[in-house]
Amino acid sequence: MGSEPNSPEDPDTLRVAGSPLWLRALPIVMLLVLIAAQAFTPGNVELGPYYAAVPPLAALGFGAPGVAILSATVLIVMQMPVIGAGGLAISESGAVGLIGALSVVIAGVRRRYHGRLVRVSTVAEAAQLAVLAPLPTAVGPVKCAALYRAAQRGTLVGGDLYDVRAGPYGVRALVADVQGHGLAAVGTVAGLLGAFREAVLDLPDLGQVAGRLERRLAVDAAAMEDGDSELFATALLLEFPVGGAEVRIACCGHPPPLLVRDGRAREIVAEPAPPLGMGLPGLPGPTVASEPLLPGDMVLAYTDGVIEARDADGVFYPLADRLVARLKDGMAATPRAVVNGIWEDLAAYAGAVGDDVAMLALAPR
Repeated sequence: MGSEPNSPEDPDTLRVAGSPLWLRALPIVMLLVLIAAQAFTPGNVELGPYYAAVPPLAALGFGAPGVAILSATVLIVMQMPVIGAGGLAISESGAVGLIGALSVVIAGVRRRYHGRLVRVSTVAEAAQLAVLAPLPTAVGPVKCAALYRAAQRGTLVGGDLYDVRAGPYGVRALVADVQGHGLAAVGTVAGLLGAFREAVLDLPDLGQVAGRLERRLAVDAAAMEDGDSELFATALLLEFPVGGAEVRIACCGHPPPLLVRDGRAREIVAEPAPPLGMGLPGLPGPTVASEPLLPGDMVLAYTDGVIEARDADGVFYPLADRLVARLKDGMAATPRAVVNGIWEDLAAYAGAVGDDVAMLALAPR
């Protein structure tokens, strides 16, 4: 089966797939500059050796055929009397030819490994998106928007997670923060999301959903080879019941959500239970709290990466105050505008954010 044009597997590709235009233009521009400079340089000044830099530059942006063409062009130019490259350039053509040949080999190896990297990156991205899939703009009667930024560079999934699912008992949402971050936490994230998605369909009470997540962590911790029994996660469960103008909340050691109403924001009080996976005997599960909702209300859930970000003076990010300020400045009170606006403000406030950040905004229609 033939490969697509300009794909990493295409042997006739003259350039490396994905190389930026400026990188491909660089060796050509350098060759033209050398030709022009030689024309205005006194005859006793030799610029010929600089032509040897053109093939290695070409290897950065072109495949082997393209580098071979440019290397041959350089050799031809060096032999042209009208260019006046100098006697040294002509006598060193063999060295320049060897450099060109090595550049062709380097370009071929680079293109092969670039193709492998593209394939591996594509598979990794697909796997991560399968774990933490993008949310639709609405789930049932609830408009939603989420934002996630992993602390580990180059990853799409870390130690924070969120999900929104419709089921027989209404629309339910989960925001959680597992122990650790980065790729090491992805297995726990996947396990919790799987348990949540099943519990949404099976269990009528939000506290029971939290119990299912607790059991998932306990089983995973017991199966760990190193015997680590401290696998835990903070979690916030939200439920918008069928036909009810309210939100129900179960909090397991997680920061409380914000209720955004008429340009103001306040925390929704919910008695917290211990984080999931702590396995503390004698303690009941989370108490399910209820908060009435009015038309236009929005609930914002988030992880501690948001409120624990600090500015240059070490001051924690005041989420509710900054959100209200941005709403007064004209930011739209829609789920997408809120999560995007908070992230922009957080990045400006803290500079580099060193922890996973997740936000989930929900607005019943």
